[in-house]
Amino acid sequence: MALAEARGTLFPWVPLLIGTGIGLWFSPSWEPGIAVYAGAAAVVLLCVVLRLWGPEAGHPVAVAVACVALGVLACGLRVQIVQAPMLDFRYYGPVTGRVINIDRSQTDAIRITLDRVQLDRVRQARLPERVRISLRGKVADHKPFPGEVVMVTATLQAPDGPVEPGSFDFRRMAFFDRLGAVGYTTAPVVLWQPAPEGWSVARLRRDLALALMRAVPGDAGGFIAGIMTGDRSGLSRDAVQALRDTNMAHLLAISGMHMAFLTGFVFAGLRLAIAAVPPVALRVNGKKLAAVVSLAVAAFYLALSGANVATERAFIMVSVMLGAVLLDRKALTLRSVAMAGVILLLWQPETLLEPGFQMSFAATVALIAGFRAVNRRVVAGHLPRWAMPVFTLVLSSAIGGFATAPYAAAHFNRYADYGLIANLLTVPVMGSVVMPAGAVAGVLAPFGLAGPPLWVMEQGSRWIIWVAHWVAGWNGSVTAVVAPGPWVLPLVTFAGAFLVLLRGAWRGLAAAPALVALVLWVGVERPLVLISADGGLVGVMGAEGRALSAPSGAGFAAQNWLENDGDLATQEMAAARTEMAGEVSLRRFAAAGVTGVALKGKAAAARVAEACAMADLVVVSVPVEVVPEGCILLDPERLRGSGTLALYPVAGGLRVEPTFGGQRVWSSPRRPEGLVAVIRPKATRVAAGP
Repeated sequence: MALAEARGTLFPWVPLLIGTGIGLWFSPSWEPGIAVYAGAAAVVLLCVVLRLWGPEAGHPVAVAVACVALGVLACGLRVQIVQAPMLDFRYYGPVTGRVINIDRSQTDAIRITLDRVQLDRVRQARLPERVRISLRGKVADHKPFPGEVVMVTATLQAPDGPVEPGSFDFRRMAFFDRLGAVGYTTAPVVLWQPAPEGWSVARLRRDLALALMRAVPGDAGGFIAGIMTGDRSGLSRDAVQALRDTNMAHLLAISGMHMAFLTGFVFAGLRLAIAAVPPVALRVNGKKLAAVVSLAVAAFYLALSGANVATERAFIMVSVMLGAVLLDRKALTLRSVAMAGVILLLWQPETLLEPGFQMSFAATVALIAGFRAVNRRVVAGHLPRWAMPVFTLVLSSAIGGFATAPYAAAHFNRYADYGLIANLLTVPVMGSVVMPAGAVAGVLAPFGLAGPPLWVMEQGSRWIIWVAHWVAGWNGSVTAVVAPGPWVLPLVTFAGAFLVLLRGAWRGLAAAPALVALVLWVGVERPLVLISADGGLVGVMGAEGRALSAPSGAGFAAQNWLENDGDLATQEMAAARTEMAGEVSLRRFAAAGVTGVALKGKAAAARVAEACAMADLVVVSVPVEVVPEGCILLDPERLRGSGTLALYPVAGGLRVEPTFGGQRVWSSPRRPEGLVAVIRPKATRVAAGP
């Protein structure tokens, strides 16, 4: 009887259990083989048998185990679907392909993504499915747009792996995006074949984005184009950084919030319009008609905004909730959110690792649980009517911010101290001004009447951008956060699940994983020394933070090292720290009793003998053919198979941990060769003998 009563509350555990299976699949450094998948399939079948014919008391356990195994199987199937060639050499030459996306990189360079790729003298079987090329310099002879076939002379290589062991793996993300090569060009893009004539969503997106940016100049126009079409190219880097520093970047990234604001406005507006006409209201189910129209609007918005992963996730969540309305069920419940999670995890298991997925579901679940816990009738009895909307806004912002804070801090290594204030000032404007005005402008545009609602949209967007710059300029607006270990976020997730899904005193179990996560995060060990994969940068942890061997160059690695350390310093500031001594071409450092030298520049190879005489470890930014006897030397060739090296202090020296070495399907085929396990001082090596 108790199990029957509890059965209705067990479904929200399903996505958590499927996610556990997905997490287990991603965890090892080796690729699961056929035996793993056969075992997982056997487990699912056995659990189905136990569920159908076993004792009732064991049904929840059987379903739970089956969900974990199902997560493993979903990953294996997804790999087979997306697997595509990756470029395994550096390529320079003509590249021909069809433009499928245009965006901007972190350095504000225009990037084009191509499919149907052709490379000179590369066999068809080795061609990447997709390539992404950054357009550098003056390359505006032709401005490409989706659907065109273009040709460009470019430098391509395989997507890079992590910048240090355990950090974000761009190569893994590229694998699941079927992105087989990335690169750049300084040559003009040549139109090879025009896009097909006629109407297309891509053409509509481009034309609408350009029209919006012409109608509304500056960052406000770029913001409007970004939230309507997904094209953020009109937004300045300063504006984007201000949005990030105030925890307002979610306003720009088309997500569940935008879908909810848009479909909520359409749903409420249509129901109100139907109710205002009694003859129609008596003959039509206004609620279900509004749900169908809202679903159609959401589908159109999905296509118009570029249908990226975050927008697809938002569309699925909205579709599940509107589907619940059509089935005469509550739209926003833990069951509906769980259903959306199950669909997403089985369809694209890799989304489990994405910050957008984690933050979206954390915020949604927390808001549902939070408002369920607060008895609004009791609160309304103690507050005047005018205060209820204010109370709801503050509570929702606080709950959403608290729920997403650990995920944002872990992925972005920063916490916006005044993010709650910034969101309180802007989210209501986004939901009540910007998105509704955008919907009205879309309806009136075919009649040439979009001007007034677009002006309203502009004022709301200017307010959002102004608040972002204003709050970002406050002292202490951002706190740096060290990157956590691999177990922290799973423990935080389980703590949140226990708090929301368990009842009564059982909720106290949430304290255990939360406390363990906090201890692990606070006590995380950062590498004492980091050496970049090209030998061009060395970072040594000191009292002031990580000191870098060069004030420029290897900027992406430098930025990520410092961010993972929880350090807000720039590369130039880190290069001035006292743990690095000497000129830029020859920097000296010491760590755990090991002395080192970092050589850089054209004359670096000629100074190897000098450096080896004064140090236990020599890092060189250029290839070195002859290595002096007794010298531990690392150059680009010797680092090629290992990637970035992380060095940790151990008794008598530094333990070496390479970034590469895993056997996953997306991993680099290169393997570490000739690396010592521990780097020790020369005196110790001599004393120990051969």
